[in-house]
Amino acid sequence: MKKANQPEPMSTQKINKAASLLTRRDFLKLAGLSLGGLAFHPWEGSSPATADFPQADQLGRVTVGKTELKSRPDADSQTVGDVYEDMVVIWLRENAGWNPLRINQRWVETPDGYIWAPYLQPVRNSLNVPLTTLPASTGMWVEVTIPYIDLTLDNPPAHSPGLGDRVALGLPPRLYYSQVVWVDQVKTDDLGQAWYRINERYGSYGDILWAAADAFRPVTLEEIAPIHPETEDKRVVVNIVYQTLSCYEGQKEVYFARVSTGILSGESATPVGEFPIWRKLVSVHMSGGSTGGGWDLPGVGWTSLFVGNGVAIHATYWHNNYGEPMSRGCVNARPEDSKWIFRWTQPVVPYEPGDVTVQMPGGTRVQVVEI
Repeated sequence: MKKANQPEPMSTQKINKAASLLTRRDFLKLAGLSLGGLAFHPWEGSSPATADFPQADQLGRVTVGKTELKSRPDADSQTVGDVYEDMVVIWLRENAGWNPLRINQRWVETPDGYIWAPYLQPVRNSLNVPLTTLPASTGMWVEVTIPYIDLTLDNPPAHSPGLGDRVALGLPPRLYYSQVVWVDQVKTDDLGQAWYRINERYGSYGDILWAAADAFRPVTLEEIAPIHPETEDKRVVVNIVYQTLSCYEGQKEVYFARVSTGILSGESATPVGEFPIWRKLVSVHMSGGSTGGGWDLPGVGWTSLFVGNGVAIHATYWHNNYGEPMSRGCVNARPEDSKWIFRWTQPVVPYEPGDVTVQMPGGTRVQVVEI
């Protein structure tokens, strides 16, 4: 039983719970609201991009439904609290620790205890000066730069399965740090807040959403410029035993990353062999699987497809468990790693339309090995 004079623990949890309640309340005010006019109020009051996230240079977002805070970086140590999905905590430092039967032994120290690192997405809270006009008539690519941003659906009912599930639960649509999406309209409401219209270009179910513009950073032309385009002898080697990826120019390794490949055998395993990259997209909405066991992932950035049935190297925002198999066959990589690979490999992708497909013999070769 809690003593009357005992200080309230878990300050980061209370902050995030309050922010989540505010976001949901503001979202419910919007039910049935049309955003067609120039003067509109997608949210009353302040922008949801100003959510009261903890103030620190490095933060972590919980990616699982619930996990425990431990007194030490040890799964067998005392539990001092619980954290829940989408709570944002201060990331003090990463430590080596102990979690039996798991490959990853990384733990994140927070002011309130230790969390197993694979359950925390590394995030930052960086607001941006919104653009009031698009740099091009067709639109622009943008990246989320805060832990998460809530949106409102402009064309209900929801079409994508994941979005439909959230709406059915009374939850707002939400995008997460590092996701990349397409913006095709900018509007400013009569309170002076700029809003971006999100309209996914590839893999979309047709949902159109609005979000506060200061949560997004425009992706520049320089960011997708090719790396070492003059080098012809390039190959990517993915080792499914060690869960690593290496980029070679000739015999020289020029890039290394830990990744997560297919977790299951059979059709869900990452296929072993040599394959050419045949399609690349700046961002794509990925979905698949069966009811109850499927996935619906918008805004998957820096995607390089190398097997015809949809196997790709791509950015990942839903876990931080690189070094262990996690996927349904794709090669999950940190956003910064998948972006570098995207720029370094062939074919080169133009900013507009942000998608290119090449015929055989294809682009850079990807070798998947198990040695």
